[in-house]
This record gives sequence, structure tokens and C-alpha cells, in this order.
Amino acid sequence: MSRHTITVTGTTGKVRSDPDAVIGYDPPLRTYFLQAFPHEETDEPGLWLGTHDRAFETLEDLHRAAISHGYDFMPLSPKLAAKLVDDKAAACGRPVRDTIFGQVLKHLNQPK
Repeated sequence: MSRHTITVTGTTGKVRSDPDAVIGYDPPLRTYFLQAFPHEETDEPGLWLGTHDRAFETLEDLHRAAISHGYDFMPLSPKLAAKLVDDKAAACGRPVRDTIFGQVLKHLNQPK
């Protein structure tokens, strides 16, 4: 399972942010996931998306779900977005860097 720290912000009501939110890919569930805003009374996150099989097969699907729940985590850096795609590809046994999309991601990650 991959885990990367990002910032998630609330987009409705009282605007708040969680700079210690976690995004990643869960190979057994075959889904991207997002966890943010620790619940005040339990150990569970207040926001937890991606808890069942193939819930979010793309980062765009996860982003749409976060928005529909009143949260946002974009923009992701190109490097992190590429890493998340690589995490999924590695879990599926596919070497992303050998594909055309992989070459685009490699180009985005090169120092400028």
C-alpha cells in the first residue's frame, strides 16, 4: 500500500485544512484512497474515501468523490501524481515507465 502526505481542504461551511492527510493506492482493494481530518472521538479519519473494492480506479474518480463530499486535494504535484500512477501500475504488475503515458510522466518529473 502506498501512502503519501498531502493537504486536504474543506470547500463548504467552515473552511478548514488537514496538512497531514494521506493519499495512496491500496493493492488488495484495487483502489486509490484518501484519509483526512482525524475524528475527535475515534481513531478513524473524518474523511475516508476508497474503502471498498475498485472504488476509485483513477485519481480523477477520487477527486470527484472528494469534491462531492465537500473536500479538495488538488492540485497534486506532477511528481506525486506520477508516483501514485506508478504505485498502481506496480501493484498490477505493469511497468508504467515503459508505456507512452510513462514516457510523458518521466518527462514531467525531469528537473527543469
